[in-house]
Amino acid sequence: MKRTGGTTESKRRAGERAAEAVEDGMVVGLGTGSTAAHAIRAIGEAVDAGLDVQGVPTSYQSRQLAVDAGVPLVELDEVETVHVAVDGADQFAGGDLIKGGGAAHAREKIVDATAERLVIVADPSKEAATLDRPVPVEVLPDARPLVADRVAARGGDPTLRSAERKDGPLVTDNGNLVLDCDFGAIGDPAALAARLSALPGVVEHGLFVGLADEILVGHEGGVDAKKP
Repeated sequence: MKRTGGTTESKRRAGERAAEAVEDGMVVGLGTGSTAAHAIRAIGEAVDAGLDVQGVPTSYQSRQLAVDAGVPLVELDEVETVHVAVDGADQFAGGDLIKGGGAAHAREKIVDATAERLVIVADPSKEAATLDRPVPVEVLPDARPLVADRVAARGGDPTLRSAERKDGPLVTDNGNLVLDCDFGAIGDPAALAARLSALPGVVEHGLFVGLADEILVGHEGGVDAKKP
């Protein structure tokens, strides 16, 4: 029986639609997460059929998926531009996003901000009227106590993210830690983003404000394209 919401089919539809934006000769940002993974696989199928593209991965996960799918890879500093990036979101409201469920948001933001066009892929469960999920904040290990205190002083509730399959905290691809900071409903994402960026020891946070050019939401009946 099919389910509504964040089903595999919804994610597949969104990812495959986003892959259609990739054209011959492009450099493509390859996002991280279960929905972006469908786009990477679809791009790999197009490469197998003759499409000439290069991919810039945003994490070890997306790199390995691209290798398995046969997408040629290149480093960000080896190209002049990223023509389009395809990435997922943990939550979106209008054109603002919360990302970082996979702790890859630092590199994701660099690649997504570099791209001439950012296409976000999601399922209906990720849409909200107001962003209210905890915001992942990647911090230098020595800065964790300072950042946690400053977040708490600003009304947030910081929690050190634990690793799933081992004891201790999660460590990012960059060798840092992640604080999941719950601010409740975020009425002004841009203002909060600026405050978090200003904290000493913060490498990057998961608020992506004003970066998305299009959001593709997959569902059982097809894909809705939303312009922020």
